Amino acid sequence: MQAGSVSDVVGHTPLVKLQSLSQITGCEIFAKAEYLNPGGSVKDRTALGIILNAEKSGLLKPGYTIVEGTAGNTGIGLATLAAQRGYHCVIVMPDNQAKEKYDALQALGVELVKVPPCPFANPNHFYHTARTLAEARPNSFWANQFENTANFEIHFQTTGPEIWTQMDRRVDAFVSSVGTGGTLAGVSSYLKEQDAKIFTLLADPMGSGLYSFVKTGKFESQGSSITEGIGIMRLTENFKKARVDEAVQVTDEQMLSMLYYLAQHEGLLVGTSAALNIFAAYQYALQNQGQGLRIATVMGDSALRYQSKVFNPQFLSEKNLQVRPLIHS
Repeated sequence: MQAGSVSDVVGHTPLVKLQSLSQITGCEIFAKAEYLNPGGSVKDRTALGIILNAEKSGLLKPGYTIVEGTAGNTGIGLATLAAQRGYHCVIVMPDNQAKEKYDALQALGVELVKVPPCPFANPNHFYHTARTLAEARPNSFWANQFENTANFEIHFQTTGPEIWTQMDRRVDAFVSSVGTGGTLAGVSSYLKEQDAKIFTLLADPMGSGLYSFVKTGKFESQGSSITEGIGIMRLTENFKKARVDEAVQVTDEQMLSMLYYLAQHEGLLVGTSAALNIFAAYQYALQNQGQGLRIATVMGDSALRYQSKVFNPQFLSEKNLQVRPLIHS
């Protein structure tokens, strides 16, 4: 592809076959390397979809300010594209996220607002704070990644078709966690349009209510997780479009065991949601051992975005987390 702007190189990410996990399970497990997007995560697609849609509809004009509440990656995606397209950015984040995200946002020149973590019902939640700031500021556009279905659309138009083509139109299952619902909704909807038999599995961290919602129709949660940007307790407009067959829960210790395994056996330094996704895909492959299923998932970002946490023995000890071997010899 001919060289273009940062906006032009979002997407078209490689699909990596996880050789050792495929060999162990007798299934083929593939993971889409979304951390190779220019802003370092799958959320670059969301940011691009939202910006293009807002420009087209006249909600975002030259010189405007983009305002968003985020756990970090969507903010970094928006700030990356805003820098190239000439917009200012105000990003609202909980104050307990990985230091690397704040550093990246400040390097990109955003106006960063940190708020204490709190339940969604609290008006001080980062989502509501971003909306309030956008409403009070002239010439502002609130990206609203959770409810803005341009998020779903970009994954339906790009991520789903890329996976389908890269897997030679032979996909048996797709596995993904949910932050806003955009990735799972867009990809699952596209894949099931191609083949209704494709199995879609939602991978949920502890502390999130989506596992319970898929199982019982009610948002209930237990436990907590160090994962960032995934797991919610409400039904978003994007998630409403997801076509989900089943859900599984993944603990932090399972996620960490996979994160370290991938680094040491696949040469992949993946973030927490990616490790969680791949653990769920691996678990599903083990349940179908030797059947040769072709399973796809997404590596949303890199471990380097969380190294101050996941590679920090003191942090893990404070959270009472141990890195256990994924496979016991």
